[in-house]
Amino acid sequence: MIRLSVNVNKVATLRNSRGGSEPSVLDAVRVVVDEGAPGVTVHPRADERHITGRDVRDIAAFLAPVRGRVEYNIEGDPRPELLALVHDVRPDQCTLVPVRPGEITSQAGWSPDAPRDALSRVVRDLRDAGIRVSLFVDPDPAAVALAADLGADRVELYTEPFAHAFHAGPAAAAASLALYTRAAEAAHARGLGVNAGHDLDLANLTLFRHLPHLDEVSIGHALMSHALFVGLAASVRAYLAAVRTDA
Repeated sequence: MIRLSVNVNKVATLRNSRGGSEPSVLDAVRVVVDEGAPGVTVHPRADERHITGRDVRDIAAFLAPVRGRVEYNIEGDPRPELLALVHDVRPDQCTLVPVRPGEITSQAGWSPDAPRDALSRVVRDLRDAGIRVSLFVDPDPAAVALAADLGADRVELYTEPFAHAFHAGPAAAAASLALYTRAAEAAHARGLGVNAGHDLDLANLTLFRHLPHLDEVSIGHALMSHALFVGLAASVRAYLAAVRTDA
């Protein structure tokens, strides 16, 4: 079974554009949980332009009664203040993501020449705290090997290139999926779980959900965009159906 983790960043983006407390991130999380999604993801950035530290803590408190049924995933770059927050909150999973100055959204995974010693310490400390660690990587066996060498539990495959290939047509989509399949097989061979995320949507999931060894997809922008027209509850249900491999 592929688990869906719903990224609620966009709810916070809309709230912060006006100030105040509406729309409520916690109300969004409540809908996500009530509709049966098994995961919630947040990516608190240093400038707090969407999810804030308070949001991270509030969501953790809200999810506490359903831990074991709904997983909490905090993703972000391994800056000291974020790591301190993660260690304090103790989510089920921490996804380490490289951040480029000025980026609007993630643009790439960790490269094989990432600072290994520093990342290794971060991974070890998180795992020692009982937090599963995933490394955000491109579909590159060398990047997968990096994650394994650092002691991570999983990789999250960066899927924007697949999304672009899917829109280019069936041949390009099949060729791209083959690249991701090789990366997923390499991860599985090294004992790593396989997550994926970035620009996955109801259309391209019809193909991507067949990726071997896929444990979890993290989806935010497309799901929230769809929710503008059908409502959040209906959008969550649609995405839960879309990740079913028997659908």
